[in-house]
Amino acid sequence: MKFTKIIALILAIMMVALPLASCAKKFNGTDLEYITDKGKLVIGMTDYKPMNYKDDKGNWIGFDTEFAQLVGEKLGVEVEFVEIDWDSKWEFLEAKDIDCVWNGMTLTDEAKNNASCTDTYVINAQVLVTKAENAEKYADKESLKDVEIAVEVGSAGKGVCAEAELKFKEWPTQADALMAVESGKAEACVIDITMANAMTGEGKAYDTLTTTFSLSEEEYAIACRKDSDLTAKINELMAEFIEDGTLGKLAEKYEVSLVADKK
Repeated sequence: MKFTKIIALILAIMMVALPLASCAKKFNGTDLEYITDKGKLVIGMTDYKPMNYKDDKGNWIGFDTEFAQLVGEKLGVEVEFVEIDWDSKWEFLEAKDIDCVWNGMTLTDEAKNNASCTDTYVINAQVLVTKAENAEKYADKESLKDVEIAVEVGSAGKGVCAEAELKFKEWPTQADALMAVESGKAEACVIDITMANAMTGEGKAYDTLTTTFSLSEEEYAIACRKDSDLTAKINELMAEFIEDGTLGKLAEKYEVSLVADKK
C-alpha cells in the first residue's frame, strides 16, 4: 500500500512539473520584448571565417559577430554566441534555444519557409576549391562529373551540387570540407566564397588550396523566428549602420562585399 502511495505521489509531482517546464519558454509579449526582457540576444552560428570565428584568445570575432554585437548594444542586451548543428538550425530557432541564425546564411526558399528573414546584406557565391596543382583539372562543372565533392551538411553548397547533379559527400562544417580536400579525402569542395577568400591561398590557413570557379551567386540574410518583430528591428538598425558607414568599415575590415554597395 505504501509503495502504491509513493508511486501516486511521484506521478502527481511529475504532472505538476511538466506543465511548468513546458511554460518555461513561453512569453506573452512580442519576440523583441521577450529578448529585451531576458536581457540577452542568443545567436546561433558555426565557426565560419570571416563571419564568426575565434581569435587567438578564444574570443568570437568576425563580420557577423561584430554586426550582432552592434545590434545588441542598440537593443541594450548582452549578445551570446552558441555553436549549433547547422542542419538543425530551424529546430533550435523554434524551440527558443537561439533567437536568430546569424552566420553567413544564404537566403533560400527553405530559409523563407522556416523563418522570418531580414533584408540581405552580404554578397556571396558558392565556389569550387581544390588543390592548386589540380586547378586546371577542375575548372568547370563538366570536369566534376566523376568527382565526389565535399560539402557542408544542409548548406547552399550542397544545394548547388544537387541542382547540378554532381556527386557529393556531406561533412559537418565547411572547415571540415576544406580539411577533407587538404588531406586528400576529397578532390574538391564547394563552399562560400567569403570563407574561401579568408582561408585559402598564399599566407592563409590552407595555402595549398585555391578557388577555381563559381557555381552560383547569392546573398546572406539573418533568420529570426516566424512573425518575429526582431526582423524589422534588425532591418532598421542595418539601414542605420549602412547610412552612417559603420557596416562599410566592418565589411572592409573582414573583406566582404555588401549588397548595398552593389545597388
